[in-house]
Amino acid sequence: MGVPWEHFAHDSDIGVRGRGASVDEAFVAAGVALTAVITAPAGVAAREAVAIACEAPALDLLLVEWLDAIIFEMATRGLLFRAYSVAVGGREGAWELRGEARGEAIDVDRHAPTVEIKGATFTGLRVVEEAPGRWLAECVVDV
Repeated sequence: MGVPWEHFAHDSDIGVRGRGASVDEAFVAAGVALTAVITAPAGVAAREAVAIACEAPALDLLLVEWLDAIIFEMATRGLLFRAYSVAVGGREGAWELRGEARGEAIDVDRHAPTVEIKGATFTGLRVVEEAPGRWLAECVVDV
């Protein structure tokens, strides 16, 4: 796995946080953190690839779109994802993301999902370069 992610406490919901040397890496790590809310990502095989594309007028809003797109694909396809790839481009007012999620069909016995994520929220929403080459992408997800 190797991507630095973590959860943070927030009342009855859960915060997801991704870090990376680039905004792309931080978004990938936030995706892994999202999966880890449901199950251990290491227990999910990367058998199937799903393309994901989204747009937003601001980088932080693009994170919400990205996480919501992952949640939508998991819910409608019955999949869990283990790994992600992301390319973020654009400028303020016109950001876009092209990515891929890799995973497999949910196996309740093997994956033992703990919660269902309803969506990403604007609570705690931040995408910032904390220092040169140190990006942070985080928000709270509704469970």
